Amino acid sequence: MFFDTHAHYDDEKFDGDREEVLSKMAEAGVELIVDPASDLASAEKAREIARAHAFVYFAAGVHPHEAQGAAPGYLDVLRKLCADPKCVAVGEIGLDYHYDFSPRDTQRRVFSEQLELSKELGLPVIIHEREAVQDNLDILKAHPGIRGVVHCYSGSWETARVLLDMGLYLGFTGVVTFKNARRCLEVVEKMPPERMVIETDSPYMAPVPHRGERNSSLLVHLVAEKIAEIRGMSVEDVARATLENGRRLYGL
Repeated sequence: MFFDTHAHYDDEKFDGDREEVLSKMAEAGVELIVDPASDLASAEKAREIARAHAFVYFAAGVHPHEAQGAAPGYLDVLRKLCADPKCVAVGEIGLDYHYDFSPRDTQRRVFSEQLELSKELGLPVIIHEREAVQDNLDILKAHPGIRGVVHCYSGSWETARVLLDMGLYLGFTGVVTFKNARRCLEVVEKMPPERMVIETDSPYMAPVPHRGERNSSLLVHLVAEKIAEIRGMSVEDVARATLENGRRLYGL
């Protein structure tokens, strides 16, 4: 049974057939899903989806793309959302210097504020980092004791070792199936299996041979299959280990 630890079913790309897609999960062997928010509105939508489906949980947070829209008082709203029994993390939060949709100083401030909120609430975090490796590490080091996962990891083994030494988990998506994913594959091969989780980042990052299509948790098995190939494990063992890891990460 698979645990898709990161899938955005609140995304508008699922507005036409969300219930139909989610109804197929049990038959496909998908046991659990976490839907991380990108802002306060998407957190509320993810909460409603999670409340309607026993196997779906959600995370509440402000993504770096939306950081400049984090109005005064946003932390109080997040605090209330995180009090919901179906909320398992603060996320998706972090830094994105590729698109820079929010000013970098604002991204850093909002990231740091949400890390502090996670410590206050005793919740793990779901971290997004793109082209901001050193600032991400510096901010995490300034907030020792943070628990959580760096999602869609595609960085170097050297950076992965630092993150693992901090006690963080690493999440792997369909990127592991891409031809240009050499660094990611090295990390998959070398890292301790007890810190690995799998995810789809639906509706994005569809694995080969579905690259470019709308992604869903129905394809998470392809991520597990590639990891099994790299590590010389059975798909069943990868599924079992990453399910256990995800449960431990999110306290499920």
